[in-house]
Formats: sequence, structure tokens, C-alpha cells
Amino acid sequence: MTANAIYGYFANRDDLVTTLINNVYTSLADTVDAAWDAAPAQDPAARIQAWACAFRDWALANPEGFRLIYGDPVPGYRPPEGGAAPDAAHRVCTGITALAAAAWPHAEPRYADSDFEWSDFDAGLLGKVRPAFPDLPPAAVALALRIWSHLHGLVSLEIYGHLQAQALSPEKLFREELAQLIRSLSITPQG
Repeated sequence: MTANAIYGYFANRDDLVTTLINNVYTSLADTVDAAWDAAPAQDPAARIQAWACAFRDWALANPEGFRLIYGDPVPGYRPPEGGAAPDAAHRVCTGITALAAAAWPHAEPRYADSDFEWSDFDAGLLGKVRPAFPDLPPAAVALALRIWSHLHGLVSLEIYGHLQAQALSPEKLFREELAQLIRSLSITPQG
């Protein structure tokens, strides 16, 4: 197939990039959802660990896809209104919030005194998480963002090659940081 032949399947370059992003993001959402569902529902530490490890494993197996979703924008690309992969983005966003929701009964005493208000968050984010988790307070949504920042930051450093020069085992660092994150939520694995 020639380079131009691909446009027989797509209206233009933006349509092609949108399809790629949607397929890659959906693959990520499927992976983390399956890991979450496979972990025991009564064990929030196991569920968080499963989701986080699936996220990292997927990123390592699909570094180009990770960069396409979370890296620098494709030059000149204009996504459709609502984003390139709104369903997958919604699933990952609510998945991250589910991590905080699972931990919240244990973590609330530690984080409940934060002064977050609903007005501190983007309306688009709230439109995703409040219907899915109507009982979560603003402090729990902030906790979800902290969890996401921690996991995404560590995986991004590894994907972009910024850990390998400092840590001979990025996997060990990730697992230790994940264990520390789980402990900071006042939960322990049940198994």
C-alpha cells in the first residue's frame, strides 16, 4: 500500500490520527478495566495495584501509543469536538476515580480536612466523575488526581527514558512507589 492509498480509508490526516488515538486509548481502557475487574472487589489495595500495574505494563508494551495519548500533540492535528477518544478517556478517568473511591473509606480521615471545593475542578472532569461517584466529596476527587499524578508521572519518566540512567530497575522503583502510595491511603492488601 502506498502512503496516499491510506486516504482511501480516511477522509483526511486528522481523521486518521483520530482513529489511531481512539484505538490506542480504547486498548488502554480495556486493559486497565480488565485488571480492575479481575482483582477482588473487597480488596482496594489489590484493585489499585492491579490497575496501576496494568497501566504501566500497557505503556511499556505500547510506548508509541502512550506517547500518542499522553505525549506532545501531533503537529497540526485538530481533534474533533469532544476529543479524539471521548469514551475511552471517560473510562480511564472514571477508572482513576474508582481508585480513590476504593481507598476513600480508609483514606478519608487523612485527607478529609482538605479545603477542596467543587469549584476547584474543571467542569469536564466533574461531568465524568460526579455521575459515576455521586457520594464522593471534593477531597476524594483531589485524591484521585494525586493518585493519577503519581502513577502517570512515574510511568511517563520511564517511557521517556528518564529513569533508566538513575534507576537500574525502574520496575522495582515503580513497585516500591506503588506500595508506598497504597500505604499512604491507609489500606493494606488482604491477601
